[in-house]
Amino acid sequence: MAEPTERILLDTDIGSDIDDALCLAYLLARPGCDLAGITTVSGEPGRRAAIASALCRAAGKDVPIHAGSPRPLIADQRQPRAPQADALADGSQVRWPHQADFPAGTAVEFLRRTIRADPGNLTLLAIGPLTNLGLLFRIDPGIPSLLKRLVLMCGSFLGTPSRHGGVEWNALCDPHAAAIVYAAGVREHRSVGLDVTTQVSIDADRARSRFRRGLLRPVLDLAEVWFRGASRIVFHDPLAAVSVFEPGVCRFARGTVGVGLDGSAAGRTSWTPSADGPHEVAVAVDPPRFLEAYFGAFG
Repeated sequence: MAEPTERILLDTDIGSDIDDALCLAYLLARPGCDLAGITTVSGEPGRRAAIASALCRAAGKDVPIHAGSPRPLIADQRQPRAPQADALADGSQVRWPHQADFPAGTAVEFLRRTIRADPGNLTLLAIGPLTNLGLLFRIDPGIPSLLKRLVLMCGSFLGTPSRHGGVEWNALCDPHAAAIVYAAGVREHRSVGLDVTTQVSIDADRARSRFRRGLLRPVLDLAEVWFRGASRIVFHDPLAAVSVFEPGVCRFARGTVGVGLDGSAAGRTSWTPSADGPHEVAVAVDPPRFLEAYFGAFG
């Protein structure tokens, strides 16, 4: 018997950290995933859309791709460029065919129309700053109730430190949008945060050996840009995606998430456990099971 299909909308800042590309490659390769659309967010959203286009073409998939907001709602821009887009071409020689031009600012309306056209059946997976979602939920407040579920790679809930003053990057890049999204009423509102994602990583040498075939080959070219300033890959975003299809990879607890907006607290997530709280956050992960599930999608 074929496994049930999950319809996924992916909102991503692909092109900065390599984990977004790894996440998209997984969704394109994963049996049972119907990728209904991709939207990009943060600086140079058109170049980010081009990266998504290259991976979709490499997978032989025709997926709608829309560029979204290039800057946060209110906060300063912390992520102005998409450096991994440089890997799509070598001078005038295109390495990975892709659509190059995307109309500006079409992402939010695309999300709105797509969700309203298929109420109750779409999982919105957001793995970047939450600007597009904050705009979407403000423009059309009925949208959250029409989602099957909302899954975020966002936040740090159990005290896991980060290099950004203890604040997770996606929440830090647009805290006001994050506050809007966490205030939204969604039937299943899940977050996979740094508390678990930092437990799943591989070093650069292992990544190079694992990414040499199939759809992971273009990801390796993107990863080489990432490795100019990093020696490891942490599977932040892929863990959020895998948790949709493999429920046993993470254990979740229910409660209430808050988001700081002022000064040094901007983007800092708080967590209050409660059996009847509106949010679920990942509190544990099985790293070997995750890696098996992730790489297993590629055959």
